[in-house]
Amino acid sequence: MRRILSHALLIVAVLAATGSHWLVLQSVAWTGMLANNLQTRSFSEAVDRTFSGEHPCSLCKQISKAKSTEKKTKFSTQLVRLECVWQVQTIVLSAPTDFRLLPITSATPRGFRQSPPVPPPRSFLA
Repeated sequence: MRRILSHALLIVAVLAATGSHWLVLQSVAWTGMLANNLQTRSFSEAVDRTFSGEHPCSLCKQISKAKSTEKKTKFSTQLVRLECVWQVQTIVLSAPTDFRLLPITSATPRGFRQSPPVPPPRSFLA
């Protein structure tokens, strides 16, 4: 449960950091508008009225107003030169001092010495 909650919070944080929360809210607004328009109009008329932009709903107006008044953060575009120092490292491989061969064991486990069931069981997917 904690893992699912942490993943959900991470997704919300990424959406908020990238500004995608406006896209999610706008999608919710369009879904609501389309559902309302489908109650009184045909499908093509409802889609046209929803996405034309000529008849925005109150949520669309609030989203547009909030997007325009949102504080934009200005980042300085100062370039910093990174200098990397290359150091040669020597890697030494040595053989182990204590080496033993393990005994060879049978590849088949003891529990599988039974014969298969006759007739074979049927799969529940068949």
